[in-house]
Amino acid sequence: MKILVLNCGSSSIKYKLFEMENKEVIAQGGVEKIGLPDSFLLVKLPNGEKVQINREMPEHTVGIELILSTLTDEKIGCIKRLEEIDAVGHRVVHGGERFNQSVLITPEVRQSIVECSDLAPLHNPANLKGIDAISTILPQVPQVAVFDTAFHQTMPEHAYMYAIPYELYEKYAIRRYGFHGTSHRYVSARVCEFLGTDPKQQKVITAHIGNGGSITAVLNGQSVDTSMGLTPVEGLVMGTRAGDLDLGAAMYIMDKEGLNTAEFSNLVNKKSGLLGVSGVSSDARDIDAAVKAGNHRAYLARKMFIYRVIKYIGAYVAAMNGVDTIVFTGGIGENDAYIRGEIIKGLSYLGITFDEALNAQTRGKEALLSTPESKVKVCVIPTDEEYMIASDTEALTQGK
Repeated sequence: MKILVLNCGSSSIKYKLFEMENKEVIAQGGVEKIGLPDSFLLVKLPNGEKVQINREMPEHTVGIELILSTLTDEKIGCIKRLEEIDAVGHRVVHGGERFNQSVLITPEVRQSIVECSDLAPLHNPANLKGIDAISTILPQVPQVAVFDTAFHQTMPEHAYMYAIPYELYEKYAIRRYGFHGTSHRYVSARVCEFLGTDPKQQKVITAHIGNGGSITAVLNGQSVDTSMGLTPVEGLVMGTRAGDLDLGAAMYIMDKEGLNTAEFSNLVNKKSGLLGVSGVSSDARDIDAAVKAGNHRAYLARKMFIYRVIKYIGAYVAAMNGVDTIVFTGGIGENDAYIRGEIIKGLSYLGITFDEALNAQTRGKEALLSTPESKVKVCVIPTDEEYMIASDTEALTQGK
């Protein structure tokens, strides 16, 4: 069975084509700069070679048509006919309270995704463009929506509610939803498989840290708390997002700078975080280079980033009354040994001991970093959200 996975952003489309019989990725790549004159498709071939196709793509349907044509291309393709694609799985950022698991896309489901767009105005409309494009190009192919928020629907009421007038929750569904759920679901299950433990008897904290980041407390296989909230701006210090911010400070900034809500949203989503504090970059690698060059603001930004992760992990240890395993994933979690090491050192009170040499050489691969005498296991598990989407799509379309 061949399943195409699409992750549509506002100006980009990432894709992978899976052969599910052997869990193999047989094609992958991405479209960038949709709507701009210099848009292009970058195809990653199985031998590691990359092929860039420059073409003007005014909207997502054109981009998806180009992706499909490369899949059947005689030189760089991997299938002979589009009919070989058995199903398409889509990443959908916000499923609100209705969706606690992945679903086959019907007209009713599509309408519900539209209704959730107020909660994710930057993401859900883009996700819908991918769904609609496939409906136009491959109308007979079943489609599945896999929601970032679904895994977190097991949070208890006291964890997801905000202390605002209850009527606002009833009217507008204002509450904590959490994001990166597909990643947290994958790594929390995979780490138990990796360690040979029973996920239904484990207290796991997953740290998905990259340009965006979130921490999740997973108790016996279920999410019971997570750091992102109604939107992805709450929680950790991120590449360009502020994370936790005093509401009084928000109102003060808006008054002093004369900002409306859209301008303030732009400030805390796109101009804050590592970029805003350092003044250098939103990328942890650039921050590291600036620190080495003696830039104090870059040092401060990195310190704030590490400190916030340590605080959230500590909070979730308390929330679950203990922890068995801490998992790092995401671009920084999988690849930045320094940040990983500093976070682990900040948790030494838990009785964690780790192999510093192994940590230093671990990049993008599964590893157990803690030593045998450590009271808490610490692992790196590369995330695979696309495979989770493909797996859910296979299960729903095959009735598994």
